[in-house]
Amino acid sequence: MTAEKRFLMDVGMRDLPFPMRVVSKADPNGQPTVANISIAARIMREFEAQWIDTFIRIVHEHRDRIGTNTLRANILDYLKALNASMVKVDFDYPFFIEKRTPVSKEKCLVRYLCTYSAKATQIEKEAKITHVIAVPAITTYPVSFKDAPGGLFGQLSMVTIETQSAKDIFPEDLVAIVDAHAVAPVYSYLSKEDQEYIIKKVHSESKSSVVMIDEIKAEIAHNPDIQWYAVRCANFGMLHSYSTMIGTEKSMWVPFSGYESNEI
Repeated sequence: MTAEKRFLMDVGMRDLPFPMRVVSKADPNGQPTVANISIAARIMREFEAQWIDTFIRIVHEHRDRIGTNTLRANILDYLKALNASMVKVDFDYPFFIEKRTPVSKEKCLVRYLCTYSAKATQIEKEAKITHVIAVPAITTYPVSFKDAPGGLFGQLSMVTIETQSAKDIFPEDLVAIVDAHAVAPVYSYLSKEDQEYIIKKVHSESKSSVVMIDEIKAEIAHNPDIQWYAVRCANFGMLHSYSTMIGTEKSMWVPFSGYESNEI
């Protein structure tokens, strides 16, 4: 084989729709969904013609359940079968949680967008698994008038939580954390009574996105199963055509970004 054919090249595929089951606290077998799968691989040129067929075959072999444990093992199959020096696979999918409205207790399904990512290299074969979930919430608009009657009003905040862990972190638990620290959660349905309750809450309780993110960070940082996290928030104020951003992550350079356990 000539030397000029042995250089490494990056190849990839984006948005292959595929049915699969994903990690769910409510369903031990996994919640059925349709994920858009993307792959990026660094491979030898001689595998250019076969790599896509090889990848799709592996996807079919591992379609039953996508989660931290399965991806940690499956990504090594991708690495070996593609003869790649690096492989990164992303699974983007909608995840649905059944919630009850605050007053009428009506059931409604709320969609959350998630991503499971796995990356491995020939040098670092221990796969790095990242789970991302975007959770909408209501916070207090910063230019509100706290002391004026009805002076508080809300804004839509989109909280994105990224975690890396040794075991599965359930999306239901992350959504519950955001809901608990927001002024109000977001629902797909609200009765008249529910709407009145949410509106009154928004006008009477103050919680900025800065405070919310700090509270979410503190709760996630105390979870010993989470090795790394990032919490980011985009705020969409009704008076502006742009969004504002705030974020934090676990880092040795950020004071109090992680907590040591005192348990033996």
